[in-house]
Amino acid sequence: MAKKFQSMDGNQAAAYCSYAFTEVAGIYPITPSSPMAEYVDLWSSQGKKNLFGAPVRVVEMQSEAGAAGSVHGSLQAGALTTTFTASQGLLLKVPNMYKIAGELLPGVIHVAARSIAAQALSIYGDHQDVMAARQTGFAMMSTGSVQEVMDLAGVAHLAAVESRIPFLHFFDGFRTSHEIQKVEVMDYEVFDQLLDKEAVKSFRDNAMNPNQPVTRGSAQNDDVYFQTREVQNKFYDAIPDIAAKYMKQISEVTGRNYAPFVYYGAEDATDLVVAMGSVTETIEETIDYLNANGRKVGLITVHLYRPFSSEYFFNVFPDTVERIAVLDRTKEPGSTGEPLYLDVKSIFYGRENAPKIIGGRYGLSSKDTTPAQVVAVYDNLANEQKNNFTVGIKDDVTHLSLDLPENINVLPDDVTEAIFYGLGSDGTVGANKNTIKIIGDNTDSYAQAYFAYDSKKSGGVTRSHLRFGKDPIRSTYLCSNPRFVSCSTDSYLHKYDMISGLQDGGTFLLNTIQSPEEVIEMLPNTMKRQLAEKNAKFYIIDAISLAQEIGLGRRTNTILQSAFFKLNEQIMPFAEAQDLMKTYAKKLYGRKGDAIVEMNYQAIDAGADKLVEVEVDPDWANLEPTKVKEVSSSFTNKEVPEFVENIANPINAIKGDDIPVSAFVGYEDGTMINGTTEFEKRGVANFVPEWIEDNCIQCNQCAYVCPHAVIRPFLMTDEELENAPEDTISLKPLGRGFDGLHYRIQVSTLDCTGCELCVNVCPGKRGNKALAMAPIGDEIEKGEVTRADYLFNNVTYKDSLMNKNTVKGSQFAQPLFEFHGACAGCGETPYITLATQLFGDSMMIANATGCSSIYGGSYPATPYTMNAEGNGPAWANSLFEDNAEFGFGMRIASETLRSRIELLMEENMD
Repeated sequence: MAKKFQSMDGNQAAAYCSYAFTEVAGIYPITPSSPMAEYVDLWSSQGKKNLFGAPVRVVEMQSEAGAAGSVHGSLQAGALTTTFTASQGLLLKVPNMYKIAGELLPGVIHVAARSIAAQALSIYGDHQDVMAARQTGFAMMSTGSVQEVMDLAGVAHLAAVESRIPFLHFFDGFRTSHEIQKVEVMDYEVFDQLLDKEAVKSFRDNAMNPNQPVTRGSAQNDDVYFQTREVQNKFYDAIPDIAAKYMKQISEVTGRNYAPFVYYGAEDATDLVVAMGSVTETIEETIDYLNANGRKVGLITVHLYRPFSSEYFFNVFPDTVERIAVLDRTKEPGSTGEPLYLDVKSIFYGRENAPKIIGGRYGLSSKDTTPAQVVAVYDNLANEQKNNFTVGIKDDVTHLSLDLPENINVLPDDVTEAIFYGLGSDGTVGANKNTIKIIGDNTDSYAQAYFAYDSKKSGGVTRSHLRFGKDPIRSTYLCSNPRFVSCSTDSYLHKYDMISGLQDGGTFLLNTIQSPEEVIEMLPNTMKRQLAEKNAKFYIIDAISLAQEIGLGRRTNTILQSAFFKLNEQIMPFAEAQDLMKTYAKKLYGRKGDAIVEMNYQAIDAGADKLVEVEVDPDWANLEPTKVKEVSSSFTNKEVPEFVENIANPINAIKGDDIPVSAFVGYEDGTMINGTTEFEKRGVANFVPEWIEDNCIQCNQCAYVCPHAVIRPFLMTDEELENAPEDTISLKPLGRGFDGLHYRIQVSTLDCTGCELCVNVCPGKRGNKALAMAPIGDEIEKGEVTRADYLFNNVTYKDSLMNKNTVKGSQFAQPLFEFHGACAGCGETPYITLATQLFGDSMMIANATGCSSIYGGSYPATPYTMNAEGNGPAWANSLFEDNAEFGFGMRIASETLRSRIELLMEENMD
């Protein structure tokens, strides 16, 4: 068969393989596994056929538990059935998983393994969810890269059918599920040849059928339950050989070596790491580096985790090994060790000359695991042999962490790295996904893309990490030595250290509306010095104005994508890239009409034509470096809380990895103090509202619709106006009860997202609007930041002068929900803001997981704040499925405590 290559992420690879074997898919979305179900649903709607000659029947249920129930029923009725999940979604399936395994039903669950919501929710990847399901009776198989997912996901189905034991196939959430790689695609003919057709027939013959009725799922007593659990042992005993057989056959097809356990490293290794998941790719890279420098180290990668076969482990275990470090991507509080560590340790009990075995934790919630951390693990193994260690954090409380050596570069010389700093929802990530597929699918180069996000729905920082090389890329960690860095907004210049790792002779591209002279003026000295020291090329482009001129609004991504190709012709000639970009644009936007396609064509051309090179002055190398400004309040008259100073600010400056464990003492339960978004001041809008007082009719509708509570009406006393910054303009308030006060609309310039809703809703006076969008730099220069500082923090909210049950009156009340990370123009958040203006000082909020929980409580920022008396909404989140019950429990507790107070009062009236 001819080899076929395609760029895709791990979710697509898993969906592709599972589709072949699936007749029914019972689904429910949960990040980061949702795309698997979405792909299956899409292909089904397009009529794509599985191995049985029919499209998959997709059923979306009301919950994860509901999806598990449908899978259980479908399997009992004789259809090969699959589902996809992660995190608490998997845990909600656990009760049915026991049933499915106990009834020997060959279903498969594909899991984009994710952190469990504990002290806080995390959508990112580790193995806590799958480890919580390891006792259910499902066989468990691990893959560590997109290519491994493509090669081995089918093995889970093949082995389940033959063994009658259901399989859970897992890979790392985000690190593998959302990483795009160029992979060799498995042909469905291979699956068809390997599928045990007789076992499929036996499964169907054993299904529930009124023509051959039986009863299952009975209730057993103590006399036989034990025996009927043990009678299934033979099925589990057979799994390692069955899985090994299929892995060997897949190895013969692909030329890549697969087995339940795979060894990599020196034949005479003395120090061994045992691990599973995406970290194994990084470990292999590091092993090559260490062994080339005289070390004798190795790795055993676990593919078949349950049943854990000592026979297959020792088949690949080098007898020369003296010390073993087992790496777990999970934490099991209170245990004597993490699960994989205990498994490995158990198989050496009673074995002569057993090596020293220690265990450690790494990479929780997608914490980046680098070659330097792997070196630290091997160094600890060879020297101190600290057990129960952690790596990748600084634990200055329980002192379990390993010290890290200097960063090392283990990449081959031909690998090119690039980093793109984007603004959430500006299209940067989408453009880079497109870029990686253009290069991966149209050149001989291998390509990899991984995307790092913060938790904001919009306006937060995104980082796209791209690599290109002539061989498959094993680097499952962030780029640190890029040849190219792009920044989509100049507001990042003073916030993030973007080019410290730039290669000598590398290129930096900045998207800005400023002229070259203005850019040089605004560049911090540290960045100027870095550009000079690195002999860097520096380019700017005004993609913002270009996008507006073309008609693309704020979508600058296509222009910047084109600029990338123009500045990186060593990867692909620009003319070829230009043609491919236009082909992809036609394919993507063709159904929206020729006008949209033509706009994107113009954007592609502009990205190359409108680049401006800014000369890097060699004398900049002598400038005194300036400290990168941390994201913090621009307000000068408010004390910054300790939580913000020590936790929120470093996280917002992308320095959260450097925060030691001790900083969280006092916040161990995940608590955040209220009102921390006030101190972020992100300044992400290029254009913000300017108040034109002569046209204002004082309707307050602008504040009413503002999604982020950044525009507010104020009523100032004579004294408050007198103390306001110079040139603070006000109007005489319209309406009764406002005598002696002064009216003003004020925008918090640095909190605005530039959505323009306020401008759109403003009726103005005789058709002349009282708000107009102006460049943010102009408004800052006019002193609007200082003015907002004063009004938002020194002018009292006079909400008792007018009925709050009116639009106008409600907006004189203080919003207790402000400056959050929801998408620009969000339609939900004005309602929340209004609710806090009406009832916020007495609210308790039970928030379901979803958009509202992410912009409402993404660590370390909470938009729920307090009034001058210290009162405000108390907010908590449980899960998605139990929101009503969670809130009901709050109400019951509140009523119970009030009743107790009433009872105490009655008993003590005398």
